[in-house]
Amino acid sequence: MSEAAGMGRASADELRAGSGSGGLPIGVTLGSIGVDAAWWLDSARRLDEAGYAGVWCWDHFVSRGNRTVPTLEQWTTLAATAAATRRIGIGSFVTNVMNRHPALLARMAGTVQAISGGRLTLGIGIGGHPAEHRAYGIDFPEVAERAARLEEAIAVIRALWAGAPVTRPSPFYPLHDALALPVPVPRPRILVGAGTPAGVRLAARAGDGWAVESDTFEALRERYFEALAGAGRSREDVTILVGFGSGRSGVDLLTDSPWIEAPAETAARWAAAGADEVTVTARTTADVDRLVAIAGR
Repeated sequence: MSEAAGMGRASADELRAGSGSGGLPIGVTLGSIGVDAAWWLDSARRLDEAGYAGVWCWDHFVSRGNRTVPTLEQWTTLAATAAATRRIGIGSFVTNVMNRHPALLARMAGTVQAISGGRLTLGIGIGGHPAEHRAYGIDFPEVAERAARLEEAIAVIRALWAGAPVTRPSPFYPLHDALALPVPVPRPRILVGAGTPAGVRLAARAGDGWAVESDTFEALRERYFEALAGAGRSREDVTILVGFGSGRSGVDLLTDSPWIEAPAETAARWAAAGADEVTVTARTTADVDRLVAIAGR
């Protein structure tokens, strides 16, 4: 950015740290449905250069609407993004625990962490689209079992990231002398995606933080804090990531958005509400253009 272009704006480093956005690091969730890889990677590079704190990817195999539009797979997209960018954080918002064995996910995340030079955050949840599972022959048990699998998966991933061979019995994911090298450095944060009271209790006891959509955050915030205390943890132990918007493929989401019209004020309001980081969804070139234009305002 030229000196003239940067007048009145925070630097890229300040924006990543949140000092140019009301004290709150702002990331962007790029839509992965109805887009191609070239658009995704170009958008990620532009957001990196503009100074955004993170770029996040969904975990879907097919659109719930028009099933014929292209859909980018989450972890191959994150790996490509890690190689195509320099400083922006990279994360899954969120990975469906049912889609990949956690031992494989630990290996994948370790590889992406190595490619990115330590910029990965692993968001993980129980999934919520049974038709997608049926289409691909992936099991979709009841909520209680998916939650139990999620908690066990987090334990498996952490055990493998410790670097030593892992042997552990499990009703879901038994391991025998398993290794996951290279050990990711640093170990990625694990944010648990949750939008129910039971989910936030799991996030409080098992996660390094909580990933939540904005429309459920305020309703569940106090329950999460109570669950943290019940688990013997403090607010300072965790990160709360709040996501904004999902929308439809090809539709501009950020027209007249407060994140465009008054980003610093909007960020300050959500920081006061308890968010540590936010991610704003962008699904079109026009959305990305708007975000780049107001970076650091």
